[in-house]
Amino acid sequence: MAHVRKANRGPSAAAANRAALVTAARELFATTGFDAPLSAVARRAGVGQGSLYRHFPDRASLALAVFEGNVAELESLAAEPATTLDDLFARIIEQTVASVAFLDMVTSADERMAAVRHRVTGLLAAKLDQARRDGAVRADVTTGDLLLVIGMLAGMLKRTPATDLAAVAARAWTLLRRAI
Repeated sequence: MAHVRKANRGPSAAAANRAALVTAARELFATTGFDAPLSAVARRAGVGQGSLYRHFPDRASLALAVFEGNVAELESLAAEPATTLDDLFARIIEQTVASVAFLDMVTSADERMAAVRHRVTGLLAAKLDQARRDGAVRADVTTGDLLLVIGMLAGMLKRTPATDLAAVAARAWTLLRRAI
């Protein structure tokens, strides 16, 4: 059987290709993690690797596009006055169960991820201050401690089978929450 090559639609396909790449990366990051092969992302999106690299020159820029919605959702949740630190962590854990790669991005040492890390750190800091005032956490807990908790969760969840992610994440957060 002869391979039928898709016609090149040129620049008019750029927006659709970008959307397909983000969707494919979101799916692969969810199942494979942040280190999913970029060639697999392009293949799943139905585009060539050249198209992938035209839109996203590196893994970091692709991850930023994939997870921008996650961070925006956290910012929206944190902006609600009734939201607590526990509410914010619950949503971070839900996002992590959906894709462990999200925490990889937040805890990454890659400087291109610094803006995301700072945004999430700012959200945590505001809710941490509120939790301290309410007596819901110890006075000596810092945002660095919260980022350490996130890193611990990320490391553990990467090694957890997908079927157990929600239960393990909930149990881990319960144990870690008691410590803070």
